[in-house]
Amino acid sequence: MVVPGRATAYVSLMNAGMDEFQGLITESRNRATENIDQLSTIDMLRAIHDADHVVLDAVAEEIPNIARALDGIVERLRAGGHLVYLGAGTSGRLGVLDASECPPTFNISSEMVQGIIAGGDGALRDSAEDVEDDAEASVQDLKRCSFGKGDILVGITASGRTPYVLGGIAYANSLGAMTVGLSCVPGSKLAQAAGFAITPAVGPEVIAGSTRMKAGTATKLVLNMLSTGAMIRLGYVYGNLMVNMRPTNEKLQRRALHIVMEVTGLNQEHATVLLQQAGSIKTAIVMHRLHLDRDTAERRLSQAQGQLRKTLEES
Repeated sequence: MVVPGRATAYVSLMNAGMDEFQGLITESRNRATENIDQLSTIDMLRAIHDADHVVLDAVAEEIPNIARALDGIVERLRAGGHLVYLGAGTSGRLGVLDASECPPTFNISSEMVQGIIAGGDGALRDSAEDVEDDAEASVQDLKRCSFGKGDILVGITASGRTPYVLGGIAYANSLGAMTVGLSCVPGSKLAQAAGFAITPAVGPEVIAGSTRMKAGTATKLVLNMLSTGAMIRLGYVYGNLMVNMRPTNEKLQRRALHIVMEVTGLNQEHATVLLQQAGSIKTAIVMHRLHLDRDTAERRLSQAQGQLRKTLEES
């Protein structure tokens, strides 16, 4: 039985951009996996794995673009701006995931890096695909989080054409905010609309249109670079140690102790006493290295905007 409303919707689609949709790389069939449903289990998994190899090279090609965007992000964050990820479906979930990991890893506020998904937090678990077609919804979502001129919006959509994301980018551009477009289709609408374009061209998916696969993997890799790179540049990392982390459970408390032992050379007993006296990893290291009391160590860190290396080098 044909449902009238649905039939009308399909006719509308035929009249509005079907040719463009069919031409998308993200919707094309991957010739290497056309018969994947006939392969043995081990050959099927090898086909998926072989396709994933493309992702690393595609992201590597975009490193110069990622670097340019990252420098702009750091400049705005230093000035008090916020980094906001915006996406629908898989893209939105990956943005929320990356943002939610930043506070415990780098001990920053939850407002500094935020993730917005079309349909709200409920869409993290239950799909809300219809919302991605609403360009105005993203504008309202950005207004709710008080997005402003000094902030950075990273719009994420594998196809580079999702209305929800394009609407958000247009709004951010109108404010004069920094905009970054992360997609997997070179020359996409998003790449053209955003101030900075990051476009790892991963090619057709193993399962045609299933952008949670290669495109999703590429997205995760790029977001890792943006957030981690920003925190490194802001001084929340010393060497490759997360000295600004928030030790909120036993595992993280052990990690904090290990970091203090690693940097100071103290044994476990002395490092434990030092960390208890200091109250934080960075303060403990400054107290030990510069032979200071806690108040003076904290004051030196504050003068260096919380950057451990700068504190130690200036002293």
